[in-house]
Amino acid sequence: MNETIKKGLTETLRIFLAVVFIASGFVKAVDPVGFSFKLEEYFSPSVFNLEFLSSYALVFAVFVVMLELLLGLALLFKLEYQKVLLALIVLCIFFGFLTFYSAYFNVVTDCGCFGDALKLTPWQSFIKDLVLLVGLVILWFRQSNFKSPTIPSRRAGIWGVGILMLIASYFIYMGIYSEPLIDFRSYKIGTDLVVERNKLNQNPSQYKTVYTLLNPTTNETKEVDQDEYVATKALWEEGTPWVIQDELTRTELVKQGYQSEISKFKIEADGMDITEDILSASHVVLLFSYDPKSLTTEQIAQAERKVRANPLVFGVSTASNTFSKIKNATMDGTAIKTIARSNPFVMVLQKGKIIRKVPVYEYQ
Repeated sequence: MNETIKKGLTETLRIFLAVVFIASGFVKAVDPVGFSFKLEEYFSPSVFNLEFLSSYALVFAVFVVMLELLLGLALLFKLEYQKVLLALIVLCIFFGFLTFYSAYFNVVTDCGCFGDALKLTPWQSFIKDLVLLVGLVILWFRQSNFKSPTIPSRRAGIWGVGILMLIASYFIYMGIYSEPLIDFRSYKIGTDLVVERNKLNQNPSQYKTVYTLLNPTTNETKEVDQDEYVATKALWEEGTPWVIQDELTRTELVKQGYQSEISKFKIEADGMDITEDILSASHVVLLFSYDPKSLTTEQIAQAERKVRANPLVFGVSTASNTFSKIKNATMDGTAIKTIARSNPFVMVLQKGKIIRKVPVYEYQ
């Protein structure tokens, strides 16, 4: 392969990697609060047990987003090439560790690398980080072929990076203090929850249970699925030597059905599932709070005053006694966070179709 072709491939690789980092940073910049929720999962006791950092999750989220965007843009415009490559290599190693940990121990099922725009499994995320790392290492060892930009090009690059970072800052601001300007979530305005639930019911995922059996006499083990276990009488009849090892029982996906976060949309009141009643209502206002304990009595009262004039209103939170002036209902906190990026938050439905979503202070 001659040197000209090598240089062309190197340039193509540089631009490709830059675009990947910019795209990854951008989708997280659109929804920094959603990315902070993902970081809270990593800080939780079941993962790294760093709960004292949860209060700063949004700060970390904004820092990571800005850093990823800055480095991606700098790589695209060839600014501080060696330093940028080194920083990106370190960043990839760090994220590679996180994604490998998530995949190996199955603790965080979605790293949030591309926000809600593109869902990756932990192993897919780890492989993505490895591919990026290999690409960056190739660029590192091909630095001898890199030509520094001319002074005018460098100035233009700095201006380009600056302007694009300002635009990204606006997206981040809106994502924090209002709603994401581009909504990649399942609960975007215009989504018909009834239609989505029908899709889920018509094309459900199929799973099977796999048992690990032990014969204490021979110390032999075997794995069988639920159908084989039921069909093989010798495995469960009285006097059988086989014993199910409960701690090793697992569930495996047989067929992937239709996927949507709306599968978690389930609202209860007084121990009753009222989801269908809400979705069939001609007009209903839902006041969400994923963390009612963080709200003061006055904040809750102000939120209630904003919505209670509507004929049908529910206050949906993780507790059954959050609200005093409107009907209380409960929902899983993680599911609420998928819908609401501020606390409290208002969503309006017309026969199950989302027609409005705003932080409560914007609701009129």
